[in-house]
Amino acid sequence: MRALELPPRLRLIAGWVPEGAYLADVGTDHGYLPTWLRLQGKIRGAVASDLRPGPLERAKVTGSLYGTDNIEYRLCNGLAGIHPSEVDTVTIAGMGGETILSILKAAPWTADGQHRLLLQPMTKAAALRHWLADNGYTFTDEHLVEDKGRIYPILCVAGGASHPLTEAEALCGVLLAGYSLLKWNAMSEMKYLYLAIGVIWVIYGGVRALVLARRQKQDRE
Repeated sequence: MRALELPPRLRLIAGWVPEGAYLADVGTDHGYLPTWLRLQGKIRGAVASDLRPGPLERAKVTGSLYGTDNIEYRLCNGLAGIHPSEVDTVTIAGMGGETILSILKAAPWTADGQHRLLLQPMTKAAALRHWLADNGYTFTDEHLVEDKGRIYPILCVAGGASHPLTEAEALCGVLLAGYSLLKWNAMSEMKYLYLAIGVIWVIYGGVRALVLARRQKQDRE
């Protein structure tokens, strides 16, 4: 049997899961992430959840194929069927940012500071970052990863105070300002497009602030 390999997005997330964690993998689909983590002995147990029966059955097949234990497969909407005391780490990957924030909104216990959240939005990352910052979450780490020719952000957050984000921070990332150039060089030319968009937003924010300052000065005069 071929060894289970994770795609780059899930591989990076797996690296951020703490040793000995109890994991909730929301939208588990084939169950690759919790299965791989159990095979590596990195987590003590997991709840693999999905909204639809089909993906959950595929996850069960994966677990059976690789003989993993201590993974419970649960049919539920987001985190609705998972109790806060069951897990200490939550992964939500491969969904749109607005879907992720709706899942977290329905589970306010995720902002209690006792849970690590590993989030990988496919779209609407800016909307997700804004919502997290405005609703009691703090950013502890953030990376970019290339997967099948596209670049995705991976966010590590937990409950805690944050500041309102600028549009540039929301679009380009809160903790990516010092991102390693070596890591950037390992990516495809799509990185330049992502960087260009960020630069444009930073310039836009600066110009907008300058215009507002001049208007306020004129109003005072």
